[in-house]
Amino acid sequence: MSTNKARPKVGAGAKPPALTKSAKGPTHLNLFAYQVGFGDCFLLQFVYGDADSDKRHVLIDFGTTGAPEADSGKLMQRVAEDIREKCRGAQLDAVVATHRHADHISGFATKSNGNGSGDIIRALQPRLVLQPWTEDLALATDATGPLTKNAKATAGSTRAFSALQAMNNVAEQVVKLAAEKPGGLPRGLAERLDFLGRDNTKNLSAVENLAGMGNAGKSSYAYYGMEDPLKDLLPGVKTYVLGPPTVDQSATIKKQRATDNDEFWHFHARGVSTANSIDGNAHGPFDASYVFAKKGKLPREARWAAKHITNARGNQLLGIVTMLDKAMNNTSLILLFEVGGKRLLFPGDAQIENWSYALEQPGIAEMLADVDLYKVGHHGSLNATPKSLWKGFNKRGNSSKKDRMTSVLSTMAGKHGSEEKRTEVPRKTLVDELKHDTHFHSTQELPINGLYTHVRIDF
Repeated sequence: MSTNKARPKVGAGAKPPALTKSAKGPTHLNLFAYQVGFGDCFLLQFVYGDADSDKRHVLIDFGTTGAPEADSGKLMQRVAEDIREKCRGAQLDAVVATHRHADHISGFATKSNGNGSGDIIRALQPRLVLQPWTEDLALATDATGPLTKNAKATAGSTRAFSALQAMNNVAEQVVKLAAEKPGGLPRGLAERLDFLGRDNTKNLSAVENLAGMGNAGKSSYAYYGMEDPLKDLLPGVKTYVLGPPTVDQSATIKKQRATDNDEFWHFHARGVSTANSIDGNAHGPFDASYVFAKKGKLPREARWAAKHITNARGNQLLGIVTMLDKAMNNTSLILLFEVGGKRLLFPGDAQIENWSYALEQPGIAEMLADVDLYKVGHHGSLNATPKSLWKGFNKRGNSSKKDRMTSVLSTMAGKHGSEEKRTEVPRKTLVDELKHDTHFHSTQELPINGLYTHVRIDF
């Protein structure tokens, strides 16, 4: 069931409403930011009643790519069990998957024996599964927005599934190539390919589990300005969807789609041929079967050229998976919760192209100026916290500032970007400002066995 009824709520020219406290709203929020390595997992526990008699739970993302592969399953299992304990046998009110990157949804994967971390979450029977509109596989590949209430899925659903598979196949072949460490491919480049490739692989079990939970409860595919998708689940809480925009809404996205139609929202036949090309040349352009020199080595005079050609091939593949990575981040949900006179911002991994549309709409900058809690975008990537957004936060300031805002960062250094290029995640300059101007909480600063950092916001 879809809840995609649109109505102009924000950005329609009117000033945002004044913040008011609701008698029926929650008294406070317990935010649990779980340590999942490089990934996101946040449990929002809205507490109602003087004796904490009523609690509503929203899980925003549940994934990791930073933990060692052998330990990631155990870690997510432990996190899932803690989430179950905090729900105390009650249903999850909502599961939000901001976008399809592995570091945001891998924990939703299930196991054949029914003991996976995703099985535990599914057993909590979430009432709603909320995802960006681009995750609806019933969309045609040339879709420019979500399905309307009366629209029916067509043969386009098959094309959409094929496009999704093609994009993921590229990532899987890149992971395979990086694992084989072909000669001439620098170690740092191989590690970068492996990390980005794994983050963009299909996560089929997790995707299917999210779809199944949505079918059992209710599913909603969100986009900028849609009607509050959580209004029936969180009394006294108003949820604004500030991203992603549809292609129809964003002129920037329209332009990028026109010039790069195969790669932006969906990946078409070109992705299949790219994946096949990688798969068919897993050993690089200088396979040993074509080398007749002693012990399978290239002649000395050819080695310089071979090294540089192989390196160039690796950089080309890095460009492909980086493009996929950025496109996926720009489909990320941006949610703003308004409750009890306060505003809480959760932008997933949204980067500047996603943010730009919302920030240009009338009234949005004024609304975001009063943010009290900011979940730092994209694990501390600088281009996920646009400077216009950061400078517009009225409640940032030094420790003496009254009603100083709170920031929460889920990250793991050394997994993304480059210090030499000043693209490391988390970006040091951003973290320094967050520490100076906000009540700063980071999962990276937890003790080794710490499972989560707890932040309380009173309304």
